[in-house]
Amino acid sequence: MYINTKKWELCKQCIKGICCVCVYTLISLSFGGAIGLMFLMLGCALPVYDKYWPLFLLFFYILSPIPYCISRRVVDDTDSASNACKELAIFLTTGIVISAFGLPIIFARAEVIAWGACALVLTGNVVIFGTILGFFLVFGSNDDFSWQQW
Repeated sequence: MYINTKKWELCKQCIKGICCVCVYTLISLSFGGAIGLMFLMLGCALPVYDKYWPLFLLFFYILSPIPYCISRRVVDDTDSASNACKELAIFLTTGIVISAFGLPIIFARAEVIAWGACALVLTGNVVIFGTILGFFLVFGSNDDFSWQQW
């Protein structure tokens, strides 16, 4: 079996046994979240737009992972069949995400915010929800690399 010695030497320098890949993944996910929030703030705070109604989307960003996290704690994953609790959590999460994309469009149609602000907010939505999805894809499994150990 071939072992890349340069990567192994970098991983030897990790602090307190934390995997380098884990740290790099967390850094990239936090960068993605910061970029998404930057787009949201630009859609609110630019002098051309100057309306802060899109900040209500922060509630959707906070609420979106909660149903899935609750179902992960309640459901036993040993069953290979679909589970009603997990399906309900995915349904609720989908509803929250679609509402987060619909709210800026409704604001723009009602002329509460400008269409340019709507475009910036929708871009921020794509980046932030992609970051949340990336977090659960990388840290969602039940192995040594899981977020549940924190």
